Amino acid sequence: MLSPKSTEIVRATLPAVGGAIGDITTLFYDKLFAAHPALLRDLFNRGNQAEGSQQQALAGAVAAFATALVERPDVRPDAMLSRIAHKHASLGITPDQYPIVQQHLFAAIAEVLGDAVTAEVAAAWDEVYWLMANALITLEARLYEQAGTPDTDVFVPCHVVARREETAEVTTFLVRPSDDRPLPAARPGQYVSVQVTLPDGARQIRQYSLSGHPDNALQFSVKRVTGDPAGEVSTYLHDHVAVGDTLTVSVPFGDVTLAEGDSPVLLASAGIGCTPMIGMLSHLAATGATRRILAVHADRGESTHAFRADLHQLVAKLPDAAAHVWYENPEAAHPADRTGRADLTTLDIPTGTIAYLCGPLPFLKTARAQLLTAGVAPADIHYEVFGPDLWLGADA
Repeated sequence: MLSPKSTEIVRATLPAVGGAIGDITTLFYDKLFAAHPALLRDLFNRGNQAEGSQQQALAGAVAAFATALVERPDVRPDAMLSRIAHKHASLGITPDQYPIVQQHLFAAIAEVLGDAVTAEVAAAWDEVYWLMANALITLEARLYEQAGTPDTDVFVPCHVVARREETAEVTTFLVRPSDDRPLPAARPGQYVSVQVTLPDGARQIRQYSLSGHPDNALQFSVKRVTGDPAGEVSTYLHDHVAVGDTLTVSVPFGDVTLAEGDSPVLLASAGIGCTPMIGMLSHLAATGATRRILAVHADRGESTHAFRADLHQLVAKLPDAAAHVWYENPEAAHPADRTGRADLTTLDIPTGTIAYLCGPLPFLKTARAQLLTAGVAPADIHYEVFGPDLWLGADA
C-alpha cells in the first residue's frame, strides 16, 4: 500500500506520466541496453524490441499497477503480478536486476518530464516501483522454490527425442533432460522457455506452450514467424534443430492452468493459440474427465489448423465433449454458420463454465466480451497471449 502522501502525488501526476509513458519506456530501453548490451543480446526479445511491443507492454503494466494503487489501495493486483512473475521466472530473472531497471527507468522519467519531476514526485514514483518490484521478487522466489530451482537456474540441457511437422508453419518438438534427471513437473496450460544460440552469438529466448501430455517428455510446438523481420528463434528451430540435438529448455511456468474439479470447461483458441488448449484437452482425455467440455477453434483453413486431427480424436475420447471449429477460408465443404470468425454467442454455454482463451489480442477481446454477455463470470475467464502482454491488467 502506498503511503498517503505518495498516493496523492501519484494520483496527481498519473495523467502526465501515463501520457508520456510511451516516450519514457522507449528512452528507458535505449538507456538500459546502452549500459547493458548483454541484456538485449541474451535476455530480451530483439524482435519485440524492434517493433515496439515490449515497450507497450511495460507501459501498460506500470500504468495499471500505479492506477490500482491509487484507485483500489486495499486490493493488490495479484492477477497482473502473477502473470509477470511467471514470465520473469521462466527467464531466470534475479533480484539484483531490479535496481538496474529502476536506475534507467527513473533516468528516463526525469529526462522526459523535466522539471515536473521534483524530489517529492521522484520519491512517490520510486515507492510505486519498489512496491511492484518487491512483490514480484517475493512471488518469483516462491515460484523458483516450487519449481525446485531456488538458485534461479531454471534452464536444463535437453535432447530432442522427436520432431513432428503439424502444418507447413508449425513444428512440434519433444525433449527430455540430457542428464537423465527426472522430467520437470508441468501443469496443463503452462509453457517453457527455449534458449538458442544464433549465428551472431546472441542467446535469444522465447516461450512456447506445452502442447501435449506425453509421459516421458516435454512437448512444445513452434510456429514459424514470417515477415520482415522473420522470427529469429522460430526460424532457427524449424531450420536447424533435429532429433538428437540439444536444446536449452526451462522448467515449465505459467499461471493460466487448467483448474481441477467438475465445472464445465470451455477451451477457445485461434491460430497457434491452439497449443495450450490442446495440452489441456490432452490432459482431460488422459485423466478420463467426465465434466462438460466445449473445445472451440478458429483458423484460416484446414491446412493451417495445427492439431486438427488431435482435436477431434481427443474430443471423441471424452464422454461429454464437443468441438466447434470455424475457418475463415475453408478449403472443403463447410457449414455456412462455421465459416468466418468464431462466434461464441452461437454456443450453449453451461452455467458455471470456466473459460480459457488463447490467440491474437482481437480474438481474445471479442471472445471475452461474448462470454461475459453469455453470463460467464469475469473471474472465470482466463487468457494466455503470446508475446508481450498488451492487455496486462485488463482483468486484474
